Amino acid sequence: MQLKYMFLLFTTLLSSLLMGQPPVPGAVQAKPIAIVGGTAHLGNGTVIENALITFDKGKITRVDRATAKVDLSDHEVVDGMGKHVFPGLIAPNTQLGIVEIAAVSATRDNAETGYLNPNARSLVAYNTDSQVTPTVRARGVLFAQVTPEGGALSGQSSIVQLDAWNWEDAAVLADDGHHLNWPRRRSYNWRQGEWTKNEQYVEQVQSIEDFLRQAQAYCAGADREPNLRLASACGLFDGKQRLFVHVNLAKDIEQAILLGKKFDLDLVIVGGEESYLVTGLLKEYEVPVILGPTHALPGTLDSDVDQPFKTPAALYEAGVKFCLSNEGFWQQRNLPFQAGTAVAYGLPYEKAIQAITLDAATILGVADRIGSLEVGKDASLIITSGDVLDMRTSVVEQAFIDGRKVNLDNKQDQLYRRFQTKYQRQK
Repeated sequence: MQLKYMFLLFTTLLSSLLMGQPPVPGAVQAKPIAIVGGTAHLGNGTVIENALITFDKGKITRVDRATAKVDLSDHEVVDGMGKHVFPGLIAPNTQLGIVEIAAVSATRDNAETGYLNPNARSLVAYNTDSQVTPTVRARGVLFAQVTPEGGALSGQSSIVQLDAWNWEDAAVLADDGHHLNWPRRRSYNWRQGEWTKNEQYVEQVQSIEDFLRQAQAYCAGADREPNLRLASACGLFDGKQRLFVHVNLAKDIEQAILLGKKFDLDLVIVGGEESYLVTGLLKEYEVPVILGPTHALPGTLDSDVDQPFKTPAALYEAGVKFCLSNEGFWQQRNLPFQAGTAVAYGLPYEKAIQAITLDAATILGVADRIGSLEVGKDASLIITSGDVLDMRTSVVEQAFIDGRKVNLDNKQDQLYRRFQTKYQRQK
């Protein structure tokens, strides 16, 4: 039976590989490109109707109105009339590229064994040949924060662009920060149908604080024996790395912020289901939030059933910096639609765009390169027909990363065309 199972697994994986290969990465930009007409959403809240955007050698050279007199004779001109232009969308906190098939352990490289793994690096495990990535890219998501999971300290994430030959080419910002999973005070037992208190909660929080104290002392010392785990955390104490704390309950968010300030860490809250309850503290200490998906059930029994839909607008009104994220890896294709739901529940449209572009880039530390359509920044953008936040009308027609035109074909489109042909022949 075991041999039979292994054979079936092998043939399944082989057939999936033979079904289609990821598209070849785009070639380096050969000549200047101009997008003329259309509506440009710059990512910083500004909108330009009938816009003119030019870029050369991978950098944006002009953002203006199309009425401006500019010689475009040496440019490749893209007709943008009736279209919309956006910065490339950014997916924070995702396992894209380090998980291929969730049900097959051999294709999961998202977690290390152990409780404290600050030395683990997601970047070196990032798979640019994933067949999932093109399906996400086709929805306008051109960048991702590839994030490890598991234990208390999961390891270090990195920011990547989603059209590359290998992980070295993909890296936009390597090892941008460490990820801490805050201990849960209680967990739900689905079999018994009841909540169970975490009796080790205090000890688990204390162990995290103890590690940070040891790492801080180690990094401040001159003569020290090599210690990979402690040394990998030194970026937290010299301001080069952020600490991303995955936490949801208001009480735990408060405790995490206070712990971060005790060590003078650059803190980011990830998840933040109840962040709307502690906006005062978040704003006071200038702690940004990477919100979890809006398409979710409320985290507690006494929360409003539509609270996840309303939380982005609540943070916006309170002046808390935030961006939006989705769970898992393949789910990132729905990131723009998560933002669309937030718009339906009170978040201004351009602020929703900003939450998946410039604000995400700012929180992740890459706003100097990506996140908005500004002169001097990387030419990483998408051209769409329809509303990019509306799953009914959004079609990403063209995408560019560093000025390189991205092939938007993907396995799902290939399967659609294949079976469309089958049924057309039956007519």
